[in-house]
Amino acid sequence: MSDTLAPHNGSHNKKEPVKTAVGEISNAAVKDEDQPKVPLTVAFAMSIAPLCWYGPIGSTRSVLIPQLFSQIDAAHKVWAVGILATVASITGAITNLLFGAFSDVTRTRFGKRKPYIIGGTIAIAISLIAIANIASVTAIIFIWIIAAAAENVIAAAIYPQISDRVAPKWRRTVSTFYGVGFTIAQQGFALLAAQFLGNVKFGIYVMAAITVVLAIVHVALIKEKSNLDEPRVKFDKDSLKKYFFFPTHDARDFYLALTGKFFMVVGSTIITTFLLFLFTDYIGQGTKAAAGSISIFSSIMLFIGVFFALVGGPLADKLGRVKAPVVIATFALGAAALFPLFVKAPWAMFVYAIIAAFGNGLYNSVDGALNMDVLPSSDTAGKDLGLINLANTLGQMLGAMVAAAIVAAFGYQAIFIFAVAMELVGGICIALIKRVK
Repeated sequence: MSDTLAPHNGSHNKKEPVKTAVGEISNAAVKDEDQPKVPLTVAFAMSIAPLCWYGPIGSTRSVLIPQLFSQIDAAHKVWAVGILATVASITGAITNLLFGAFSDVTRTRFGKRKPYIIGGTIAIAISLIAIANIASVTAIIFIWIIAAAAENVIAAAIYPQISDRVAPKWRRTVSTFYGVGFTIAQQGFALLAAQFLGNVKFGIYVMAAITVVLAIVHVALIKEKSNLDEPRVKFDKDSLKKYFFFPTHDARDFYLALTGKFFMVVGSTIITTFLLFLFTDYIGQGTKAAAGSISIFSSIMLFIGVFFALVGGPLADKLGRVKAPVVIATFALGAAALFPLFVKAPWAMFVYAIIAAFGNGLYNSVDGALNMDVLPSSDTAGKDLGLINLANTLGQMLGAMVAAAIVAAFGYQAIFIFAVAMELVGGICIALIKRVK
């Protein structure tokens, strides 16, 4: 059967549960019998998905913008990074939730997700080009709000394509592809961005170009068709509650997954937000040495992370477990933070990178399948996955904001203590999920 599925008839009848090795899935838009083979084209498209938005804009935010702030206003660079992350995350949180819901109810000849992916990509590219040509911290922060909104428009539309197009039995496989892409987006782009610390403006131009090119490739591969044949959603009290409010039915495990992700992201963000400053201000390296250390750090995170992202999905399939690998990965991220907590040296950060790469790779590979399996309904996948992405966005916001406050009050070392605590809480929340093994 082709990767491109015939559009479903738009029926809103209750979905029949699908039994899988990890539990009973009742949120499937595509049934197992309708997709006998792995949808490889969709899988490859989803491996590119995180590279369209998270890779370029995430590495710009964590590597290039801090360096830009150092050049513009070195005395206030820490708070500038914290403020940028906070206001942008608030914008992103609202945008992600709204546009996830909007994409669920959109009916166009281009499909329901594609218009938001293309529109968000154009907005990101224009915003990055503008930022590269501005020498004002305040102006950069305001423009970054637009970039953050566009980033979350893409995220809200691109991730639910797994729920739209993939049967339950293939979700872990496709999630592995997505996880590998996300790991490359996290670490590979940080490594790439580090090469432009001496020429930040050109580096931002490169990220803008990559965003546009990879978004075009993703859209071409996913081949989303018109969904004009689907019935339009009538905006009455019931539909507004269904598509635009938090789920209330059969949602316990969904909220546990959401909460676990939130604390996991908080714990990792407070470290990655200040990665450049950890090497320069905490460890004491110069900018050139720090650039080299970030390259080593990112290389470790990239290669080890990709390896475990590749093996995580097949391992989960073999063991019939999705929840346990996510719990292990979250606890590993907490354990990793203990090394730079007690040792103020580059090698301690590299050890952190080794353990965190294992955790990130395993988490990225399996977490997507876990999220899909706890969705209350496939009809509202965009909105509900938007809520999970909201946990990611709010986690980044709180992580950056709290990290800035901790550094100002107690110094850089204290952020590692906070990271350990957050990862422990996140792992416990995920362990409490009942529906999925």
